Amino acid sequence: MRLRVLGCSGGIGGQHNRTTSFLVDHDMLLDAGTGVGDLSLPELTLIDHIFITHSHLDHVNSIAFFVDSVGALRPKPVTVYALPQTIASLKKNLFNWEIWPDFTVIPTPEDPWLRYQEVQVGDVLDIGGRKITVLPAVHTVPAVGYLLDSGKSSLAFTGDTGPNDAFWAVVNEIENLKYLIIETAFSDKDRMIAELSKHLCPEMLGEELAKLTRPADVYITHLKPSEIELTMQEIEELTGRAQPGLLQNNHVFEF
Repeated sequence: MRLRVLGCSGGIGGQHNRTTSFLVDHDMLLDAGTGVGDLSLPELTLIDHIFITHSHLDHVNSIAFFVDSVGALRPKPVTVYALPQTIASLKKNLFNWEIWPDFTVIPTPEDPWLRYQEVQVGDVLDIGGRKITVLPAVHTVPAVGYLLDSGKSSLAFTGDTGPNDAFWAVVNEIENLKYLIIETAFSDKDRMIAELSKHLCPEMLGEELAKLTRPADVYITHLKPSEIELTMQEIEELTGRAQPGLLQNNHVFEF
């Protein structure tokens, strides 16, 4: 499998700051933040599957523009996989005919451009021989992470999350774990905000990574654009086995 980072920032501003979105092989998105907009029209047309971690705007906003741009160019609907609560939020707050059209009935309910598929924590989906496992997350809204397993090796993505023992219980059982992408949204001076918003700061990241018992290459995502240097400096000062690196746009993982 091949994962290309389209966006991994906690905000926008400048050519390098795009919100969370990963292209998996040529036909799958993991979240659909602003980074999706950098794909060409032919690239967008090939996407059949979108796995969403949660309903927050920085992870879903490009679904609307994506479907509007390529729906008529595709032979079948794109499928959005998400928790039932996330799907309900998308229907109520985005694809509601007020903010954006409901593409599950366009051009017709029988032949739409968009369809939803509910998932739950623990589900394992087989997409063309690729295993996608839904992982637990702890956030201010119902949320999940995902494990991508090629059979040879795997990549785990926390999604947006605070401290999450259930995640580590699953990840520590993954024998072929190669990569871990984990969020750190705030610097240590804003630990209180991180706790309230159920995100991580470097101190909390260190506490979480201490729960990881398997070797893996660890990468940090979701940093605030104005505090990248400060937050990474605090992360570099952490002690422990893992030595996290900074995730960046167009970073490619092969596994």
